[in-house]
Amino acid sequence: MKHFFLSALLVAGAMASNAQGQLKLPSLSPTAKISQEFSTSSIDYTYSRPSMRGRKVFGDVVAFDHVWRTGANAPTKIKIGEDLEIGGMKVKAGEYAFYTIPGKDKWEIILNTGTGTWTANGYEKENDVARFSIKPMMMEGNCQTFTIQITDLTFNTCKLELMWERTKVVIPIVSHNGENLDVNIDKAINHPASLPYFQAANYYFESDRKLDLAKTYIDKAVAQDPKAFYMWMLKARIDKKLGNNEEAIAAAKKAMETANGNANEAEYLRNGRKIIDDINRSSRHKQAVD
Repeated sequence: MKHFFLSALLVAGAMASNAQGQLKLPSLSPTAKISQEFSTSSIDYTYSRPSMRGRKVFGDVVAFDHVWRTGANAPTKIKIGEDLEIGGMKVKAGEYAFYTIPGKDKWEIILNTGTGTWTANGYEKENDVARFSIKPMMMEGNCQTFTIQITDLTFNTCKLELMWERTKVVIPIVSHNGENLDVNIDKAINHPASLPYFQAANYYFESDRKLDLAKTYIDKAVAQDPKAFYMWMLKARIDKKLGNNEEAIAAAKKAMETANGNANEAEYLRNGRKIIDDINRSSRHKQAVD
């Protein structure tokens, strides 16, 4: 009987231990893993998100003028897939610990190779790869939970924003990808198996570079696929920007015509009419001035 009770006790203990090992409770500072496509690669970051919970944050929970892990738990980590300019500093592709030193009038932003540390106590200045200052902004309302986000994306720029309590820090990021993209586009255009005329034309139009080349490529694109209404709309926009008003109007009308019956027909009718109206309005204004 003793052996039976001992066995039962061991089984019960094992079951309790197993249940504890599987126990999942809510975290006060949950982890977020974000991946954002940018330029020709991505920006990935992992951080823990503490909340205010009725507390005063900066100057209290987060001390001024001391290294902060930029979140809770382990220091925030950021991984960039290509060389970038972050806060005016050139940073090589790689993964970095993201430290900050919050201050009343300025924040120090630090990218550091010491990604294996658990707290800010493991920070070593000699491992810095970039360090710069940013003036914080004051927001109207409170941001209850610490937030990092990437905003205002273009082909080669974006902003990394830190927000908590009423403080907001905005870090500019630039990819100097123009020359590399020109080379890549040239190689792709001249590759017999792939002729991405539309993509190349759209890139140059949106980045407001080499518009004559954008026109050359979009003209080739619509010649290859004359039923592609979205290509005709891009041609209208490029010709309008170049001042080729007659061609722009003709392309806008072609876009509206070929979009007939498509799920996006209303959008293309609206955008086509806007291009035509803008050109006609501009022409009337010019005639009145002359």
